[in-house]
Amino acid sequence: MKPRIVLDTNVLISALRSRNGASFQVLEKVGRDFFDIVLSVPLVLEYEDVAKRTTRAIGLKHADIDDILDYLCRVAVLRGIFFLWRPFLKDPCDDMVLEVAVEGDCDFIVTHNVKDFAGVEKFGLEVLRPGEFLRRLEELK
Repeated sequence: MKPRIVLDTNVLISALRSRNGASFQVLEKVGRDFFDIVLSVPLVLEYEDVAKRTTRAIGLKHADIDDILDYLCRVAVLRGIFFLWRPFLKDPCDDMVLEVAVEGDCDFIVTHNVKDFAGVEKFGLEVLRPGEFLRRLEELK
């Protein structure tokens, strides 16, 4: 069975900034049957807000961000959030990622800020950096 993941916003932004890193490699695998990505409306709105605020710095237009987000929504497992785990983590945006991961029965949260998700193992989740997640994918083959 394919693993289910939630991408923290910092991984998406990192992938949009550079094609050289593990974040881009993870994003490039979305929709290609390696894993399922799980999204909620609030998380997509967070992605959009942060990505569009940084378009100038990352060399993309708002329409490019819209296209990327449309693709992610098309290939993702979309989940509604009917319960809140807040406050569980220090940052409300991280709580939003946790809620999607729990509701979506995810295996992993992929983030650059692993320590921000301390304690989520109580929910059966593992928190990995993008490079660690790619290595885990290789192990799961």
